[in-house]
Amino acid sequence: MKKIIVFLFVALTATLVSAQSVAKRTKELNLEKGIALQGYDPVAYFTQKKAVKGKSSIAATFEGVTYYFASNDNKETFKKNPSSYEPQYGGWCAYAMGANGEKVEVDPQTFKIVNGKLFLFYNAYFNNTLKSWNKDEANLNRKADANWKKIFNAN
Repeated sequence: MKKIIVFLFVALTATLVSAQSVAKRTKELNLEKGIALQGYDPVAYFTQKKAVKGKSSIAATFEGVTYYFASNDNKETFKKNPSSYEPQYGGWCAYAMGANGEKVEVDPQTFKIVNGKLFLFYNAYFNNTLKSWNKDEANLNRKADANWKKIFNAN
């Protein structure tokens, strides 16, 4: 009986921790109604080297976040290692995260893959932040990493 109670306690604790982790992710990430990347296919950025709109009928959820895919093959690829396809800094503008630690919306068609990681950028009103990022990428990347840790670990 004692073992059953301990097992149930451990299982309940793990469930609560998992639920808190999902809640934190969905609060901090750049989502629209729980959908990441404004519905763009995260795998296509890597395999096709372009932003491709996904289909709501081909979706997968990872830790509370839903992703759309252009094909079932991309969905299956994602499911094998989902964290490797997630955008950096919760899908917020990499430049803004590095420059001043702010969560700024992105244009999902303005992106860069560096060392196997997806970075997204704001691009509107004659302001393409990818160009600014490219001028000081190493420094901005280091600062963005630090700023994102402060934001994501603060709550």
